[in-house]
Amino acid sequence: MKVYTYKNCDSCKKATKWLSEQDIAFEQVAIRDTPPSVAELRQMLGYQAGDLRKLFNTAGGDYRELKMKDKLPTMATDDALELLASRGNLVKRPFLLADGFGLVGFKQADWALAFSR
Repeated sequence: MKVYTYKNCDSCKKATKWLSEQDIAFEQVAIRDTPPSVAELRQMLGYQAGDLRKLFNTAGGDYRELKMKDKLPTMATDDALELLASRGNLVKRPFLLADGFGLVGFKQADWALAFSR
């Protein structure tokens, strides 16, 4: 299981702390240095019911700088995934890919439910 995180992200810190407290093994990957691949992003998109917006860090400076709010609604899926794979700052974090499910952002109740299945 991979968890893409950013070292200064409070949600990422909470997520990795929670995983450790649950004794869940994971590989932590620096999202800015090594963003998720297009294949991983496509897999996550499936877990997010095809909602591209859920993969984007909509609160981030890169999102605003690139005017993604205006561009995303008409952007082709392949183009959006290529952009995310090239700019880790655009990816919603933490970004967790596990066997059979994926999670973006950290809401403890949602993570607890996902891991209880």
